[in-house]
Amino acid sequence: MVVTATGCGAGQAAKTDTSPFSVPVGDVPVGGGKVFAERGTVVTQPNAGEFHAFSAKCTHAGCTVKGIVKGQILCPCHGSSFNAADGAVISGPAEKPLAARTVTVAGAELQIS
Repeated sequence: MVVTATGCGAGQAAKTDTSPFSVPVGDVPVGGGKVFAERGTVVTQPNAGEFHAFSAKCTHAGCTVKGIVKGQILCPCHGSSFNAADGAVISGPAEKPLAARTVTVAGAELQIS
C-alpha cells in the first residue's frame, strides 16, 4: 500500500506494509512509544505493561506521525496531536482519531495486527 501526503505534508509519503508483525517489548519505552513508519504503525506504552497500536497515518492530511512526547503522538506536518492511550485527537487540525490496530503481548514480543 502506498500512503500519499497532501498539502505541505509533501515529502512525508511513504510506502508502508500494514501486514501483521512483531517487535520486542523492550523496543517500546514506558511513557512513550515508537513509530514503525515502514509498517504504517505507532506502538505506545503509556503505563508499564499497557500497550496500544495505531495507524501512523495522521487523519488530517495523511502524513506519518513522527514521535511520542508526554503522552501525545505528534504529527509534524500541521501540528495535530493524538492521545497515546486511545488515539483520540488532542489538538487539530485533525478531527478524527488514529485508527486502532490490535496489539497482543506474547512473552517478550508484541504481536501487531
